[in-house]
Amino acid sequence: MTSKAPAAPPARGTGAGHDGVDRRPLAARRRQRALLQLACVLITLFMATPIYLIALAATSSRESLTQFPLSFIPDSFSLETMESFLQSTGILGALINSVQVGVFTLILSLLVGVPAGYAVARYAFPGREPYQLFLLFTRALPIVVLSVPLAQLFLQTGLYDSALAVVLLHTALALPTTILITASVFLGVPRDVEEAARIFGCTPVQAFLKVVMPMAVPGIAAASIFTFVMSWNEVLGASILTLNQRTLPAQVLTSLAESPLAYRFAGGFILVIPALIFIFFMRRYLTNMWGSTIR
Repeated sequence: MTSKAPAAPPARGTGAGHDGVDRRPLAARRRQRALLQLACVLITLFMATPIYLIALAATSSRESLTQFPLSFIPDSFSLETMESFLQSTGILGALINSVQVGVFTLILSLLVGVPAGYAVARYAFPGREPYQLFLLFTRALPIVVLSVPLAQLFLQTGLYDSALAVVLLHTALALPTTILITASVFLGVPRDVEEAARIFGCTPVQAFLKVVMPMAVPGIAAASIFTFVMSWNEVLGASILTLNQRTLPAQVLTSLAESPLAYRFAGGFILVIPALIFIFFMRRYLTNMWGSTIR
């Protein structure tokens, strides 16, 4: 009988540990995770730094704004700039108009966009693919091209210089993205789950509301964030369609040229706060319930 030669010990420097396990994949994975976390930190700093600087300038006194160099750590806290901005002519009314326009735009976009996204995802009809491509093309059309026809249309219908005109415009701008986002999420919801609900006695509407909708909440939350932020920040359409019932971005834009520096910082900070609050309350649907859509 011939005896087998003993196995050679693992060579040093090949990544194998004392137990003979190759640890190089684990080390590579740790490096990738560290690089990913570093990239997230850098992106967060890139996005948060302007917001911090605007907040710092808006909550500082007017005297500190003229100092050079400005300190990144606040040495004094003052609401003088914010109070003077909110007491300016038309600001409170514009703020209320912006909230109303954003909320009603969100409601209309979801009422129309969610069923439309479900239809695109679940039903095969002629021209479905060109229809989705057409939705993207509508977003590529600049609002400047439509400014004169829109103004003429709302003048003829008596809706010019009203919040309703801005709501309709923002809803039209947000609907393509709302439909496409919700359609992609409904595609991730298994059809078998909906069919099982139908077998257990649910009507099509009940199966949609009780089974499909809860699983599609993350996508609906993403569409809601996009819609509200888009409506809150949109300025050109609101400036064209209103004169006395302007939204806050349009009101700030019209008085930006002759306004002092403190007014500009306060206006920028006020414009950022509601969008951040809305995203803060909606983010939990994206983080806590995303796994239900993937499954």
